[in-house]
Amino acid sequence: MRPLKSLYLLGFSPFLLTSACRVTTPFLHHDSQQCSPYSISASSGSYSYRIAASFSPKGVRFNPKKDLFSFHEENQSDHTANPANPRTRPNSGQDAFFVSTIGKSNNVAFGVADGVGGWSDSGIDSADFSHGLCERMADVAIGTSTHQERILRPRDLLQKAYAALVNEKKIRGGGSTACVAVGSSDGILQVANLGDSGFVQLRPNKLYYASKPQTHAFNTPYQMSLLHPSLLARAKAFGHKPLSDEPRDASVTDHTVNHGDVLIFATDGVWDNISSAEVLKLVSRYMTGFNGWRDGKDGLVASKTLKALTTEDGIDKAKDHENTLQAILAIAIAREAKVASENMRRDGPFAKEVQKYYPQEDWHGGKVDDICVVVAIVVGDDIRTSI
Repeated sequence: MRPLKSLYLLGFSPFLLTSACRVTTPFLHHDSQQCSPYSISASSGSYSYRIAASFSPKGVRFNPKKDLFSFHEENQSDHTANPANPRTRPNSGQDAFFVSTIGKSNNVAFGVADGVGGWSDSGIDSADFSHGLCERMADVAIGTSTHQERILRPRDLLQKAYAALVNEKKIRGGGSTACVAVGSSDGILQVANLGDSGFVQLRPNKLYYASKPQTHAFNTPYQMSLLHPSLLARAKAFGHKPLSDEPRDASVTDHTVNHGDVLIFATDGVWDNISSAEVLKLVSRYMTGFNGWRDGKDGLVASKTLKALTTEDGIDKAKDHENTLQAILAIAIAREAKVASENMRRDGPFAKEVQKYYPQEDWHGGKVDDICVVVAIVVGDDIRTSI
């Protein structure tokens, strides 16, 4: 880890000094030491969301061939983790994710959470909080009753999961950001984003939407927290203000999806090291290379073959790639973020922001961090209207 001169840049603190410098323009059950891609394919009436996740903890070599899990509706519980038992978690460090159908409907809920590393100063591993939060969100989603399936919103999902985690009193403390989505089969996507995880919506060769991070100060994102009384007393004694944002503080946005859209949800381990433009370039290379996006009369359009390409074994599994397009994309983005984070000569978005606001730090290169990315490819059942 590189020495720092004045800023706590590598693991933001759960406490905000009352005299902290404010920067209101922020930058855009495996013990195996490997990167792990997980997949889901949930059918729907008009649209389905073909989802895969790939992740890697900091300090561990990236190996995309290890720990691939294909999610199906009949084994909902296989992707959840027990927050009290780290061995049941994906090997993603303090980053976490979840994917679940909502009740018995064709709608899906998915997202990422990033445990706040600064809690380690208080002897607390925020992985307990972030993984526990994701497990609770999956539980709430799959347990939604029939009459509630159409009205479950991501901020409500986040609130119910947060309340359940706090009320259980199984963990001492911790904090996490979160970026959570509910995608309906009629093509409506609603997203709740709290903190500096985030998402982008890509269309053929176009960055259609990019979320904006929420921060209190530089490298101090909004975060849900579980504050132990002893930590509150310590913070007060030293004149610190504990950060404890609520799910209701999350920014909520509504989106309409099209056949061929690619949705990228990721923690700051991705967005600190590669820009949205770089993600678009990477996704476009694979989408066009596998004919998921193809040339049309007015430029690139979504291909009719996309449904097959995103179905399990839709792509012949070879030496250099997985067998679904969403898994290939998730692995490619996680790999690129991992490489950039460890390259001390490649200035990513985080480095450029430090250079802009704190030039005295002389910061160059990537920011080593846990990495987690969830990729959803939208497939329309009646693709003739989208081609």
